[in-house]
Amino acid sequence: QVRLVESGGGLVQPGDSLSLTCAASGRSLNSYVMGWFRQVPGKEREFVIGISRNGGSAYYADSVEGRFTISRDNAKDTVYLQMNSLKPEDTAVYYCAAARRPSIKPGDYDYWGQGTQVTVSS
Repeated sequence: QVRLVESGGGLVQPGDSLSLTCAASGRSLNSYVMGWFRQVPGKEREFVIGISRNGGSAYYADSVEGRFTISRDNAKDTVYLQMNSLKPEDTAVYYCAAARRPSIKPGDYDYWGQGTQVTVSS
């Protein structure tokens, strides 16, 4: 069992940056591909960004490529999401998740955090 806890959400203005952290406990994250998803009320949870087990490769949703980056520190069982040039449409609850293989489908992820709210507004 892997327990994931996100932190770092908040209220920022358009154009600002924000960093989210996902800390794991229970089991090492070494065996898992990690992803970040986001969800707004009334909409399906959508894939944002993912990273391979060793951190050597990442894959992005078109909407965030060039603005968001993902990294991980397996020694600390932690994954990071750096969000730059934030836009109002980035407003959502952000979730980190762990999967056995790379995927952009929420159903392929085995473990989820509780989510952290990111609000981008002037």
